[in-house]
Amino acid sequence: MAKTGTTTQGLRAAIERSGYYPTLVAEAVQAAVGGEPVVSYLVHQETTFDANEVRRHVTVLVLTDTRFIVSHTDEQAADATSPSPYATTSTESVKLGRISSVVLSRVVANPESYTPGQLPREVVLTIGWGAVARLDLEPASCGDPNCDADHGYTGSSTADDLSLRVSEAGDGPDSVRETLAFAQALSEATAATSTR
Repeated sequence: MAKTGTTTQGLRAAIERSGYYPTLVAEAVQAAVGGEPVVSYLVHQETTFDANEVRRHVTVLVLTDTRFIVSHTDEQAADATSPSPYATTSTESVKLGRISSVVLSRVVANPESYTPGQLPREVVLTIGWGAVARLDLEPASCGDPNCDADHGYTGSSTADDLSLRVSEAGDGPDSVRETLAFAQALSEATAATSTR
C-alpha cells in the first residue's frame, strides 16, 4: 500500500491509514522533517514472510525543499534480547545535493501494444546517495581459453541505498501511480538542485 501527496497533514493521514504503528511512525518522521514544508511523500507498507513468521515493514519517503528523508519501521518478535515483541524505527535525512541517482525501472506487459500513459505492471524505485554501495566481483579473464594466468578481478559498484518495489498485483494500481509521482518529484528536485 503506497500513499503519496504534498502536505504535512496529508502525510500524517497517510501514515494513519497505513495502520502500522501510526503514532510511532508519525513521531519519527515528524522529528526528521522538523518545520520544513512537505513537497511530496510516499508511504509504502509491505508484508514479508520470514521462516514461520509474518513481518510487516513500512517505508516513508518525504521530499522537502532541501532534503530527502527516508524512514523505515520494522517489527520484531520476542527474542533473547527482548521478552516482548518490539519495533525498530530509523530515519535518515539526506541533502538533495547528495542524491546521485534516482532510478525508476518499469515493467510493462505486452510492450508491443504499449500506449503513452499506460500504467506499468510493476515499478522499482532505486535511490542512491552514497551511503551504501553493492560491489559485484568476478575473476577477470583475457578471452584466451588456454590462458591460465591470474588476471585479478573485475567488477562493478552500484549505489544501492534504497530500493522500493511496487506492483499492481500486490499493491494496487494507485500505489504504482503514487510511486511514479513521487519518483518524478524527487527526480525534478535533484535536477533543480544540481543546476543551482
